[in-house]
Amino acid sequence: MADPSRDLQQRLERALLGGPRRYTRLEVAKRAGVPEERSRRLWRALGFATVEDDEVVFTDADVEAMRIADGLVSSGLVAPGMEVAVTRALGQHLSRLAEWQVHMLWSLITENPELARSDRQVTRLVERLLPELEQVQNYVWRRHLAAFAGRAFASPDEDLETRALVVGFVDMVGYTRFTREADEEELTQVLDGFESLATEVIAEHHGRVVKMIGDEVLFVTDTPADGAEIALTLAERTGEDGGLPAVRAGMASGRVLSRFGDVYGSVVNLAARLTSAARPGTVLVDRELAGELEPLPQFDLRTRRPIAVRGYNRLRPSALRRAKDKPTGRFASSQQLAAEMLGLGDQPTPEPPEPDNFPTPAAPRKRRRRR
Repeated sequence: MADPSRDLQQRLERALLGGPRRYTRLEVAKRAGVPEERSRRLWRALGFATVEDDEVVFTDADVEAMRIADGLVSSGLVAPGMEVAVTRALGQHLSRLAEWQVHMLWSLITENPELARSDRQVTRLVERLLPELEQVQNYVWRRHLAAFAGRAFASPDEDLETRALVVGFVDMVGYTRFTREADEEELTQVLDGFESLATEVIAEHHGRVVKMIGDEVLFVTDTPADGAEIALTLAERTGEDGGLPAVRAGMASGRVLSRFGDVYGSVVNLAARLTSAARPGTVLVDRELAGELEPLPQFDLRTRRPIAVRGYNRLRPSALRRAKDKPTGRFASSQQLAAEMLGLGDQPTPEPPEPDNFPTPAAPRKRRRRR
């Protein structure tokens, strides 16, 4: 007796893979003209499970893909030593996309049972949706390609792998405790809400999401002002009034290594350390970024006392805020004159109490003399 689920799986595979499985890995390598060991490395780099040499699991599409990949290396577009790294990055990003799309399709079918009355109907649904998904993915990819190409060719002398960027981390406060107390539905709503807000704000201010890590987003921008706007806006739109847990942020500026969509280097580490030291609803920046933001009138920076975090013994951050509106013109001059007559001119605004991350050293006790 045939297994209905196995029959459906085979139907979906033929629809998604572009045909039936008919080749072993060795046959694919031979037909594509690619060395056997090289084909094995590329298959693993894509994130697929290792298969035995005699397993018939590949299709005509696999042969064509292997041939194209070999052609890209031969043309010089992909350096020979980089092909596995490029393949690995491609597999990791598309694996997440595929998982999300299957989950979306499954939700559609479970919420509309009439769509799954038969295996043939499910297959037809997938065959109808697949070209549309491919078209949308192609559109988004080309749009991002155009954006990055515009930046690259606008500054042809700049090294795209190592260049100056503003790196920022924003994470939700109390997330670990929340996961212990919230049910699955509440957790999903919070994560979806945070991811939606973060991607919207970052895109609006010309930033780029490097990655979402549950309760945390890592982003980069080309300008200090855009980075500051992103961090402050996310802090303002979360918390009690925002419907999401409060967030804290840390940002740093400097040379960053960009590799396959991710970023690396001491600037990234510094931004992460500042995030861990920030209070709920606040944004901490390093000295480099503070110097770049100082001339901008829309921001206010308050230097904090040195702190010790992992990898940095005396890190001196600055708290970033929006500048308060100041009076201008003749009225401003009269206010300043009155303040000076009262001895209040240029008085610093008192800082709020420091959190546990910024401990105030205890004053030494005075010893009483014995009589």
